[in-house]
Amino acid sequence: MVGTQLNWDQYATAWARLHGGFDPRTAAPVVRAWLRFAYHVGYVLGRLRVSPTAVTVAGVLLCFCVPLLATRPADGPFLGALFVLLASVADSVDGAVAVATGRTTRLGYVYDSVADRLGEVAWLLAFWLVGAPGALVVAGGALSWLHEYVRARAISAGMRDIGAVTVGERPTRVSVALVGLLIAGLAGLIEPDLAAGTITMATAVWVLLAGFGLGQLLSTVRRALLEAG
Repeated sequence: MVGTQLNWDQYATAWARLHGGFDPRTAAPVVRAWLRFAYHVGYVLGRLRVSPTAVTVAGVLLCFCVPLLATRPADGPFLGALFVLLASVADSVDGAVAVATGRTTRLGYVYDSVADRLGEVAWLLAFWLVGAPGALVVAGGALSWLHEYVRARAISAGMRDIGAVTVGERPTRVSVALVGLLIAGLAGLIEPDLAAGTITMATAVWVLLAGFGLGQLLSTVRRALLEAG
């Protein structure tokens, strides 16, 4: 039904079909509110004939602004956090436009996945520029990439759904990037040298959650594929 606008219930059903059967209408209140917000914005953009790809590209460009702004004196981390938030909205809305207008494609799914990885690279680059150790930044990026790679390969190998919803998922990375930059900005207002230490702690949290999440996912994948035969 390309070009046909879906109402919320139709959208939720279609969204669940694309996300391993997870129904947004039964999600936690905060998650449900966020997904419904994305639906309404996507609905409006769909009516304006904005394509999902255009929203995806806008999201990537917003992510690329994060490391460019994060090192500005005084307000840099705050601006970086703002652009992380705007990029995360775009990341939710591009899929909402596609689902609400019946324009979901396999190619669009690939573009969205690539955009997510590029965005996370940009955020971690901002962490490094603010003062996080390079090795810690690389570890965070590698673990997050491996998390997504394992899930993709497991589905290719026969796992029927997304598996476990782990603590290392994309929303967690968005939250760590957003909150980490905000706290680093606040710390920098107190004492400029504190920003580096604060962003280092945020990067360490990213690494710990990514590592634990990867362990959760590997356990689920092993069990699902053994049961599948």
